[in-house]
Amino acid sequence: MTEPLHIIGGGMAGSEAAWAAANLGVPVVLHEMRPGVGTFAHRTGDFAEMVCSNSFRSDDHEQNAVGLLHWEMRAAGGLVMQMAEQHRLPAGGALAVDREPFARAVTGKLKSHPLISTSLEEVTQLPSSGHWIIATGPLTSPALAESIRQATGAEALAFFDAIAPIVYTETIDMSVAWLQSRYAISTAACPSKSWPNAVAKPFATAR
Repeated sequence: MTEPLHIIGGGMAGSEAAWAAANLGVPVVLHEMRPGVGTFAHRTGDFAEMVCSNSFRSDDHEQNAVGLLHWEMRAAGGLVMQMAEQHRLPAGGALAVDREPFARAVTGKLKSHPLISTSLEEVTQLPSSGHWIIATGPLTSPALAESIRQATGAEALAFFDAIAPIVYTETIDMSVAWLQSRYAISTAACPSKSWPNAVAKPFATAR
């Protein structure tokens, strides 16, 4: 590929995608709106800045799905895991890092890669041509989120954790399903007749 791959979003997903593509010989342009356009959670313009927690959750690859994902990322030569190991903090069975040095290290590696260039400007419209990865998420800028919503025809956008399953209601045998969620939606709050309408909304993922 001689035409560059454009990646919108300099979080962990975008950083990892840029690193993987560049190491396969693909020129990459990594687009990140920070620090020019901030969010309510980010504090820096560094790539892979952690805003939710300084823990990657469990690092147990034998008993935990998240730990197995860590193992796979390490085996694939992932940048995020490399930098996490270098900035690891004691946290029992979890993988926790010193978040600011971690983000600075990821940023330094990406900016020093000969096949990765960066564009620190907000992307407000989905591109109509070229090769793009949209790696934004719950902190996607309103303009880009609206462009994604229009392009997908979705009523609203929802963010799904990378490790969380996405299941369509019509694939579930509702006669045996236990209707309970972390948000306390249950059969009492959402009877089975209305449940499919509550969860089978069109969606698009972002970051």
